[in-house]
Amino acid sequence: MNAMQKAITGAAVAGSLLTGGVIGATLAGPLGASAATTSAGTGTTAAVAATSAAPFVSNEDATHEAGESAAREAQENAGQRPTVP
Repeated sequence: MNAMQKAITGAAVAGSLLTGGVIGATLAGPLGASAATTSAGTGTTAAVAATSAAPFVSNEDATHEAGESAAREAQENAGQRPTVP
């Protein structure tokens, strides 16, 4: 193997490694980023995370309570941030 063949082989190996890295990052990049979240696919992860930092305080005003579903009231009474209307 002469010097020219070694240089061509080295360039081919380096190109293959670079191409494989780009393809791997393209395929695995979004998968790795979404693995850190607990979203159910709604796309509101950032909004939920921003509002979840403050402790939940239930609104016990009579006018608010009158228009509330039983499921929502049960979540509020349990100290949970309501997820149902």
